[in-house]
Amino acid sequence: MESLTLRRPDDWHLHLRDGAMLKAVLPETARHFARAIIMPNLVPPVVTGRDAAAYRARILDALPEGAAFEPLMTLYLTEETDADDVAQAHADGLVRAVKLYPAGATTNSASGVRDFDKVRPVLERMAEIGLPLCVHGEVTDSEIDIFDREKVFIERVLDPVRQATPGLRVVMEHITTREGVEYARAGGADLGATITTHHLVINRNNLLVGGIRPHYYCLPVAKREIHRLALRAAATSGEASFFLGTDSAPHVDAAKETGCGCAGCFTATNTMSVLAEVFEQDGALDKLEAFASLNGPAFYGLEPNEARITLQKGDPVAYPEKIETGDGPVTVFDPDFPLHWRVG
Repeated sequence: MESLTLRRPDDWHLHLRDGAMLKAVLPETARHFARAIIMPNLVPPVVTGRDAAAYRARILDALPEGAAFEPLMTLYLTEETDADDVAQAHADGLVRAVKLYPAGATTNSASGVRDFDKVRPVLERMAEIGLPLCVHGEVTDSEIDIFDREKVFIERVLDPVRQATPGLRVVMEHITTREGVEYARAGGADLGATITTHHLVINRNNLLVGGIRPHYYCLPVAKREIHRLALRAAATSGEASFFLGTDSAPHVDAAKETGCGCAGCFTATNTMSVLAEVFEQDGALDKLEAFASLNGPAFYGLEPNEARITLQKGDPVAYPEKIETGDGPVTVFDPDFPLHWRVG
């Protein structure tokens, strides 16, 4: 196959940051994606409907002229979140989900949840109105090995929360383990899971062999090869439970290449080329549209995009190594293999 046409894709997990970084990285997503679920972990976080409206306005102001892109806003769940404010923001069509960060789990997550009993009223209201909960699925207990955080979160937190809140729609974001795949697959219509571009490509060897490679450091951290292969099998299966959430997370090089480097891979620029290569390698190009363009809208109760994009196969594509921003350069994710598919 030399050409593939599919509905314009959506990104169901995206970091755009703010200010100069937002203006620089937003065009990289808007070039190929029609919509994206926007993460709320700014400083300070997006915790109220008013915050979400203001952030959405800044995103729209930063869009390149003529770009067709819709930001789908989320609220950051805290122990002080007001259920009425959440319900009103949802009723107004402003927010599409609420994001749960266990406190300390990832970038700018200090305001996250420590005591889940304190957020039960919000979760119950969300179940009533059909508003999804997007979950960063890791425990942060110091005694838990970082490579086991997702598995333990499912057992200790996610499954009990779902059992206690019937009807709550949940997205397990950026799953990284075979256990995550199995739980999502068995979870029924109220449970979905996003898979990132980079977790389909890298395992923990990419991060550590031959020296520490900070631009492959992300949270959740890449796992063993058996887990990467489970993610590939899930993404390329076409199953409705699994859909694309890039978790594209820009940090300037100075914040990545340091003694305490920030977590995140910036994949917005070349995601569609990487995905086409992965799906072709696995003999599943016919399933790429389901993963990137159909399953996500179906879970969120939205229509798939009518616009189409076409991927053409040819000579290797030369993507920029870095995106220049007003804050400094951001390195584009390198899959470490040639990319032959480009969006035409």
